[in-house]
Amino acid sequence: MPCINADGTLTSTARRVLAAVAQPLTVEGIREVTGQPLFHIRLSLREMEAAGLVTGADGCYTITPAGRERL
Repeated sequence: MPCINADGTLTSTARRVLAAVAQPLTVEGIREVTGQPLFHIRLSLREMEAAGLVTGADGCYTITPAGRERL
């Protein structure tokens, strides 16, 4: 389940995850905020990290400037 559509737009799950990580959150914290299943969140975070939209450190994720632009 990709979080970035073929046309470059974000899926609804990706938008929710990006909005949630406006402040640093763990995967579990993101689940609590978004209500999304953990496997969706983990997949989305991997894809968005590879695309430079989020960054992860010490178990927490936060949105990057590129991610803010995409929201």
